[in-house]
Amino acid sequence: MQKVFEAFLILMSIFTIFNAEESFITTLEYGKMLYNNPRGIGCVECHGRFGEGQQIANYIHKRKGKTLQGSRINNLGFERFESALQKGKNIMPKYYLTPSEIEAIYKYLESAKNTPIMEE
Repeated sequence: MQKVFEAFLILMSIFTIFNAEESFITTLEYGKMLYNNPRGIGCVECHGRFGEGQQIANYIHKRKGKTLQGSRINNLGFERFESALQKGKNIMPKYYLTPSEIEAIYKYLESAKNTPIMEE
């Protein structure tokens, strides 16, 4: 039984070494997944499908019609994008994303700017 277990560990080690660079999903796929639902509510709900910004809600304040607008984020540099996600601002919540998650979302938005829009 010990020999079988050792053989299994050796095979798993070899498999891990040769597949170390492969991932189940790409960084862009992961970024898109996070953008659509990072922690229960997606960036897409306020910032639009590709980070272009969109209207969130209309409301009345002091008898005046107001619009709550999600800002455009697909034009930000990485540092500003990262800062907004780490700190939150105004109605923007802090999401507690890891650095690799933030980078994946940013890369997804960057790639979406250079891709023709297709319906899913």
